[in-house]
Amino acid sequence: MSPSPPSSASTTPKIQALALILPLFRRYWLRVFFGIVALLGVDLCQLLIPRVIKLSIDGLKSGAILPHGLFRYGLMIVGLALGVALFRYFWRNLILGFSRLLERDIREQLFSHLLMLDRTFFQKRTIGELMALSSNDLASVQLAAGMGLIAAIDAIIMTVAVLMFMIYINPTLTLIALSPLPLLALLTKILSGRLHKRFSLVQETFSNITEMARSTINAMRLVKIYSREEEQTANFDRLGRQYIKHAMRVAIIQGLLFPVSGLVANGSLLLIVIVGGKMAIDNLITIGDFIAFISYLFMLVWPMMAIGWVANLFQRGLTSLSRIQAVLSEQSLLHDDGCSATLPASINSIELRALNFSYSGQQGQGLHDISLTLTPGLFGLVGPTGSGKSTLCHLLARLYPVTEGSILINGVDLNRIAIKDYRQAVAYAPQEAFLFADTIAANIGFGRPDATLKEIEAQAEAVGIHDEIMHFKGGYTSKIGEKGVMLSGGQRQRISLARAMLTRAPILIVDDGLSAVDAGTEQQIMRAILEYSQTNIVIMTSHRLAPLAQAAQLAVLEDGRLTALGQHHELLAKNDYYRAIYQKQTEPGGGEADAA
Repeated sequence: MSPSPPSSASTTPKIQALALILPLFRRYWLRVFFGIVALLGVDLCQLLIPRVIKLSIDGLKSGAILPHGLFRYGLMIVGLALGVALFRYFWRNLILGFSRLLERDIREQLFSHLLMLDRTFFQKRTIGELMALSSNDLASVQLAAGMGLIAAIDAIIMTVAVLMFMIYINPTLTLIALSPLPLLALLTKILSGRLHKRFSLVQETFSNITEMARSTINAMRLVKIYSREEEQTANFDRLGRQYIKHAMRVAIIQGLLFPVSGLVANGSLLLIVIVGGKMAIDNLITIGDFIAFISYLFMLVWPMMAIGWVANLFQRGLTSLSRIQAVLSEQSLLHDDGCSATLPASINSIELRALNFSYSGQQGQGLHDISLTLTPGLFGLVGPTGSGKSTLCHLLARLYPVTEGSILINGVDLNRIAIKDYRQAVAYAPQEAFLFADTIAANIGFGRPDATLKEIEAQAEAVGIHDEIMHFKGGYTSKIGEKGVMLSGGQRQRISLARAMLTRAPILIVDDGLSAVDAGTEQQIMRAILEYSQTNIVIMTSHRLAPLAQAAQLAVLEDGRLTALGQHHELLAKNDYYRAIYQKQTEPGGGEADAA
């Protein structure tokens, strides 16, 4: 197999990753430019110090310098040292400040992009992986763009300038000093290639650790109920050992880069001491030239050693940048291309025509040839588990693209309406209610930030949660913890429903959002929903048929197909499934059958 395709394939992502930060260099070019100027000032001051030392030593040897002259040279060295300190302060402020700005901008770009992606993406990526990108990976990019950039520029400038001074002193001695460098370049190339691969494994393992910690903390009650603390600890320990294993393999490469660079640099110094010392004894160069040459060689040691360090930083930064770029290159299947239609001011019909849908990577279709029309009022969806009810709700909420068949809003194709415009007309209350680690008022008012506390309280009272909220010490200002951990399942669902209904959106979707609510509270909530449905379209699924009996229309889904459509009494007469479920739920001791 030809080696060129893999090489091309591996190079392209790196080029794309670098393209991610180039606009940021252009945005902050003035800061970077003056930072490099300050760095040049540091290098110039450092380069002049050996020249001052050479002049003073040669002057002392020849007797041309008197004590006050030596004092003058001393003041020059002090002045140059102060210049180094001053310029170093400015380049650190400018360049390292640039790296922090770059980190902030990429993090904001990543976060903003994640908000634009659809559910399909989040089914492929774990939250732990995404958290690692915005923390560990981004830190590596920042370090490469800060200290890595400075070290690289400084190494290049110092190398060129030092070589010019060394050649000026003696070209032959300079060639001898540079003779070990090809070996250093070869070893650095070999070690850097291996470092890239090993660091990729380190970052992937860190993502797994982050996801393991996140999921375990979120499921802490479940872990304790099933007494799985020891197993979870063992799994976390296993991941930690894998991380250490891969990190140690990276450390081996890093541990080789610095000693190899130092060995080559000190080898050059040894050659100069031997050869240069003999040249000074033979008066081919002055003592001052010899000492200045050694001083310059010491300055060259840093760039030679920096080769390994810079290669390490850049490889780590490039690896992390490629991982970030991979996420930024993901595109949502939902997009606004060709969305020129205006959303109607009032929505009085939703029409589904031959609607089909299937999840990526799953055999069979989630929905098959669904055709029906929804108008203002309560529309109920029933059917066994896996029948496609939630899938239909997701499509109506436009969480997935409509690719086969169509959904028409007042006769306008949904795919022609801008995503943001349509979603502002939809309120959604799922079975698994998600709440932020914020106040109760903030959670209810999330969909309507301009809502007053009075409006929030009125909506909470409508869904039967107001009195329970007032039992909290802080009332509506009470913090409810991560995902509403301080609340019961029914309380979370009612707060989620209050949040959805507060928006007064013309389309309300309640996807089994009352499953954890008791029968008495359910009746109160249904009165609020029926009132809401008088002027709006409400789509509601439930595993209890009693609340749906009041729906203007009911649809039965089985295996993704619409098998029956009508009102409660009509379905009891003509649909065997609906009748059987209703009888099981209403007969004495029958309990609740699964219609979800």
